[in-house]
Parts: sequence; C-alpha cells; structure tokens
Amino acid sequence: MLDRDGPTPVYLQIAALIRDQIERGEIAPGQPMPSEADLEREYGVARTTARRATRELREQGFIYTIQGEGSFVGEPDTPRTPRKTPLYQEIASKVAERIRSGEFRPNRAIPSEKLLMAQYRVSKVTARNAVAFLRDQGWVFTVPHRGTYVNQPAKWPTDGKE
Repeated sequence: MLDRDGPTPVYLQIAALIRDQIERGEIAPGQPMPSEADLEREYGVARTTARRATRELREQGFIYTIQGEGSFVGEPDTPRTPRKTPLYQEIASKVAERIRSGEFRPNRAIPSEKLLMAQYRVSKVTARNAVAFLRDQGWVFTVPHRGTYVNQPAKWPTDGKE
C-alpha cells in the first residue's frame, strides 16, 4: 500500500490515502479523523510521520484540530460528531477505578504522564489533562519534580462523579 522506497515521502502518501477516504465520503464532515496513534498502528509509521500526515491534511483544508479533542474532517465551523466523553476523562475514569479498586494505594505514585501516553496511546496533552482532571476531583495530588500520588480516601470524590 505504501511505497516506502519511492520518491514520495510516506507522510504524503498517508495524507493522500486519508484525503481519498474523505473525498469518497468514508469519513464524513464533522467526524473524527484517525488519531496519530491510530495512524501509527495502521501504517506502521513513527509518531512524527503520523503527525506530519495530519498537518498536511490540515494545511490542505481537509481537517481541523481542536487541542485535547482531536482532528475532525471539514472546516472549523463544521458541526462535529461529539465524543460521548472526552478521551482525557475516559482515561481519568479508568485510573480512578484502579485507585478505587486498591491497585493504586494512597500516598503511592500513579503512572507517569509518559507511561499513560504509552498505555493509552495518547498525546502528552491528553495524558496531562487526565492527570489534571484527577487532581481537580481530589483523587490525586502532585509533588513538583517527584510525581503524582493517590490522595487519602477521605479526599476522594463522594458524589458519584468521576
């Protein structure tokens, strides 16, 4: 499918394949474009190559990006298909469940942003937003230059929200 040895850079080939999907209506206006992590897996490329393909589509006007939410087909004013829950909140919910189950104990570190990025195959911003969301809810606290730790159960949310 991709000509890795030819004169056309791989990121341009990926952008062309996705552009064709958009033009055929396989990815409709407002729908999310595959994430960089999805492109990495699907095409067997590095994150930088996936990022360049996404940037190319954005520069050509086929997609637009909203930080922390992803890239969507169409112009920025195109109504988009909303996610049920933002990705960072889904990750925060999974970590909170691991805290609740006792897998992550009070005063012990939760996985670092780097580990969350690798585990959930998300960007640094998404992992950072997930940790910030957990902190805002009271699940965790952060010690600068040391890490993020599980709070005492008395500080955990009690209203059933995550």
